[in-house]
Amino acid sequence: MTLSVLAALLLAPTAPADLSAVLAERNLEKRSRKALDYAAHALKAARQAYRQGQLELTEQKLQQVRESVELAFRSLQETGKNPLRHPKHFKHAEIKTRELLKHLDHFRDQMAYDDRPLVEPVRQSAETIHEELLLSIMGKKKK
Repeated sequence: MTLSVLAALLLAPTAPADLSAVLAERNLEKRSRKALDYAAHALKAARQAYRQGQLELTEQKLQQVRESVELAFRSLQETGKNPLRHPKHFKHAEIKTRELLKHLDHFRDQMAYDDRPLVEPVRQSAETIHEELLLSIMGKKKK
């Protein structure tokens, strides 16, 4: 039993230390996944910073969330692949951005009313990217 728990902890994916580590990934599809993992990690760090009353750090971490989501989307676009023919990585990004939007909404709802504008630009950016991903996957096939 303890061996399986230890193995699960060792094999669990870890978030990169910063965005430069994500940018070092040459495979654009893997870079997109890593960027979304980093975005989730940065959002957790933003929540922690907010709980500790560090608004400047919270704002920095939320900006990292935004940059990570934008990097993930840009990386997928740079692959040059058609999302209708090769939807795997685009669908993964769509699902992860949807989850991220839910977490951002929950975080915003937990914040004091005066602090909520910190989350709005990040949420709007993530929502725009999510919609673009969804439309690219569900769009009409060209004949």
